[in-house]
Order: sequence, then structure tokens, then C-alpha cells
Amino acid sequence: MGKMINGQWRSDTWVRDNEGHFEREPTTFRDQVEDREDATYRAASQRYHLYVSYACPWAHRTLIVRALMGLEEAIDVSVVHPHMLDDGWTFDQDFDGTTGDTIGDHQFLRQLYVEADDEYTGRVTVPVLWDRERATIVNNESREIIRMFNQGFAAFATTDVDLWPQGHRERIDEIIDAIYEPINNGVYRSGFATTQRAYEKSVTQLFEALEKWENHLSRHRYLAGQVFTEADVCMFTTLLRFDPVYYGHFKCNIKHVYEFPNLWNYALEIYQMPGVAETCRLDHIKSHYYYSHQNINPTGIVPRGPILNHLAHHDRDRLPGEVVGL
Repeated sequence: MGKMINGQWRSDTWVRDNEGHFEREPTTFRDQVEDREDATYRAASQRYHLYVSYACPWAHRTLIVRALMGLEEAIDVSVVHPHMLDDGWTFDQDFDGTTGDTIGDHQFLRQLYVEADDEYTGRVTVPVLWDRERATIVNNESREIIRMFNQGFAAFATTDVDLWPQGHRERIDEIIDAIYEPINNGVYRSGFATTQRAYEKSVTQLFEALEKWENHLSRHRYLAGQVFTEADVCMFTTLLRFDPVYYGHFKCNIKHVYEFPNLWNYALEIYQMPGVAETCRLDHIKSHYYYSHQNINPTGIVPRGPILNHLAHHDRDRLPGEVVGL
């Protein structure tokens, strides 16, 4: 897991605290696309380009929101190779579904970061929202990108989906905050822990949080109640990866997601929403984690299982709820 330091690539920089906990560094490009005449980054069709990995849960959030809102024509995409070794994310195209850099001539994602800031220090991550007009990175924080898609790009959407509806906004933000550390990041804190104590603490918090939301979803169709929101997208990308990757590779093996009946049926419903399944590439997901994390899986062998049926019937219709605009 490499890092740029003053514009130079380093491949040996992992961040952990003194107890062996994995520490995720904050993203650094935090500008906003807005639907305003005087905005520095004004919303427009075909001005912005999205760089993603199908493997990455953070990038996957942006692909789901883009699909649900019908923003494919307004915001095009480049997909990196799922293998991330000493050179970080690459634009190699020898894996089905990869595209290369479709608007530039870069070999590595880090070159895009240097183009935006030749003294850049920080992680080279996806997603990246790139501005063709200014030739720079607007934002590389998934939570902010999905909010921009929902707010700034609504005029270019081909559906009326609203994932941050009025009357629910404060609750949505509270939920996204609440699930981030124990669940979204908790699987990484468990998998990348370097001491037994750090692992035990993280995996315990993870499953306590999963049990909490399992109970919540027994009574509510979605995390914020009866309305599908950004919070559900943020939860789903972790749930999708849980049984194929996090359960074994990251030692999050107290229970499978399919052993939580409400979480599992909830995940099935989201997977089956229009456009979502096309963003879910389990081949990229499994290949990335098992091949790229050589400190955890030094052989790089990618397991064939588990066999999961994400098109199975779900029972969420027993609870009232809707996707606003769908």
C-alpha cells in the first residue's frame, strides 16, 4: 500500500497506531461540484470524469449512485486493474472489465495525482473525480462525491432518484457516521491489525455493530427507516464484500452475512435494484484483496468460493419503504 511523499512514490508506507490498529489516512482533495453559475467547479455534463476500481468499496459507492440516478452519460468512467502491488493502482488492461485511462495517457493512477499537484503527499486512492476543464482532481472522498452526484448533478440525471431527501438528511448523516468506524472501516481494522489485542477489539466492535443493525432491519426496511438513502449505499458495499472476502481474508469470521437474515435479505434487495448488479464485480473484488495483500495472503491464491446467489428472493417487501424517485 504505497503513498506519495512530496510528489515521489513510496511503496512501503503503512500507518498503524502503537497498539497495532490500522489507521486510515484522510483524503485530501475536497473541492465541490455545485449547480451554481459562480461555482469554481460548476456542474456540467461530460466535464467530469470518474476513476474507480470495481474492487474498492469506497469507489463502488460512487458507481451505484451514478447508476441509480442515471448519470452514465453525464459522467464517464475509467476502471483500474484490480491488482494493486508496489506500483499502486494501474491502468493495465489484462483483466476483464478494466478500461485503461480513457481520457489520458497514464499508466499509473499516481500520475494523475501528480498532474493535479506535483508536490502531492498522501494516499493514491479511488474514487477520483477529475475535472477535464481545469485538468485537476476535484475530490477523492467517496462520501462527498456521492453527495455531489445527488445534489450538484441532479439536473443531468435521467431518473428522479433522491438519496438525500428532505426531512431525513440529519438522520442519514448520523447513520453514515455511525457505520463508518465499526463496519466500513472496521473490517480493515480487523484484517490489517498486527496484534491480537487490536484485532480482538476491532472484530468485536464490528460484530456488535452488525448485530445492532440486524435488529434495526428486523423492524425497518432501510437504515433511515422507510426511505432508501446514501446510508444504505454505504452499508451495502461492505456487506457485498463480507462473505467473499472479509470473512476469510480479514478474519471477520464470527458469522457470515447470510447468517444475519435481515442484513442478508436487505443486501439482496439492494443488489437487485435497477443498475446495481452491473456495478458489482466479484471477480475484481476477490482478485484484488487476495492477490494484492501479500502481507496477509503471500501466495496470492484467489479462492473459488463462496457460491452466493444475490438474485435469490428477498423478504424486504414485508416492510413498508421506497426509493424516492424510482
